[in-house]
Amino acid sequence: MAKINIKDMLTNYDKKNLTIATVCSHSSLQIFNGARKEGFKTLGIAVGEKKKFYDAFPLGRPDEFMMVDDYKEILDRTEELKEKNVIVIPHGSFVEYLGADKFSTLDLPTFGNRNVLMWESDRNKERIWLEGAGLTMPMEIKDPHDIDMPVIVKYHGAKGGRGFFIAKTYEEFQQRIKKGKSFSIQEFVMGTRYYLHYFYSPINDDAYKLSKGSLQLLSMDRRDETTIDEVQRLGSIQELEELGIHPTFVVTGNIPIVIRESLLPKVFKMGEDVVEKSLKLFGGIIGSFCLETVVTEDLEFKVFEISARIVAGTNPYISGSPYSEFIQPDLSTGRRIAQEIKHAAKESQLEEILT
Repeated sequence: MAKINIKDMLTNYDKKNLTIATVCSHSSLQIFNGARKEGFKTLGIAVGEKKKFYDAFPLGRPDEFMMVDDYKEILDRTEELKEKNVIVIPHGSFVEYLGADKFSTLDLPTFGNRNVLMWESDRNKERIWLEGAGLTMPMEIKDPHDIDMPVIVKYHGAKGGRGFFIAKTYEEFQQRIKKGKSFSIQEFVMGTRYYLHYFYSPINDDAYKLSKGSLQLLSMDRRDETTIDEVQRLGSIQELEELGIHPTFVVTGNIPIVIRESLLPKVFKMGEDVVEKSLKLFGGIIGSFCLETVVTEDLEFKVFEISARIVAGTNPYISGSPYSEFIQPDLSTGRRIAQEIKHAAKESQLEEILT
C-alpha cells in the first residue's frame, strides 16, 4: 500500500475543531455518541435518503449528514470533508461497502493503521500474523480433497458470516463452494465462542504496558448467527442437511458475555502478542481490535479470526461493560476512540494514530 503522508493531509486542519465522521451503519450510533461525550462535532455519511431512525436516538444522531448516491462517491468528496476537519472512523461495514482497496487509498485522515487491511482481509496473511504471534489457530486444510472431519469454509474479507458453511466431505465442499471466490478451510472447533474487544494505544502507557504504549480490554460478546444457532430446534445438523437445509453463519445480533476471571491473564497475553507482532510486521495495529476465539473444554483458546477495528459486538456496551467500568465509568469503545483522538490532538500526536 502506498505511504499516506498524514502530516501533509493535516496541514490545513484546525486541530481544535475536529469532526468525527463515519458511515451510518454497524457501530455508528456508538461512535457518534462517544464523540459527542468528548466534545466533538459529528458527521454521518449515508446512502440515499437520510437515515430517519437516527431521529429516534438524539444522543447517537450525528450533527449533520452527508448524503451520497453510492459509497464510491465518498472518494470524490474528500475535499469537502477536509474543509470540515474530518477524521474518519472505520468500521466493518464502511470497509466492506467501499472495498478494502479503495478504503486504503481514501484521501482523508483515518483513525488506525490502514496497513492492517492487507493482513486482515487475506486469510493466509492473517494466519501468518496470528500464528507468528504464538496464537493457536484451528488447523487449516490446504486441499479440499483432504476433508475428513467437520470443517468451516470461509471466504476472504469481512462478510458478517455470509456464505460461510460447514462441510464434512470433499463432496459436500464441492456442492456448496462458490466458484471464483478466495476461501480458507479450517477445522470446526467445538467450544464456547468469545469475541474479545481490545484497545491498543501507542501513545498512552497507563494500562497493560507493552514495548510501546499499552493495551486495554473493554468488553466481550458472542454473536447471534442464523441459522446455526437455531438448528437444534428442528433436529441435528445431519438430519437437516439430508433434507437440503444447510446451516448458515450470518450475524444478526450480539450477546453480552463475561469470561471466567482466571482466563483473563491468557486474554491479555494473546492481545499483547498480537500487537507486538503487528509492530514488527506493519508498524502496529492501532486502536480497537477484536480476537474471535473458541475456548475448549480444556480452557485453551483457539483464535479463528481478527477484526482490526471497532466491531459491532461492542454495541451492547454503550454505557460501559463489566470490564470498562474498572477503567472508567460510562466508557464505550466509541468513546475510547474519541478520547484517543482528543488526547493526540492536545499533545500534537495525531500523526501517531492516524493514517
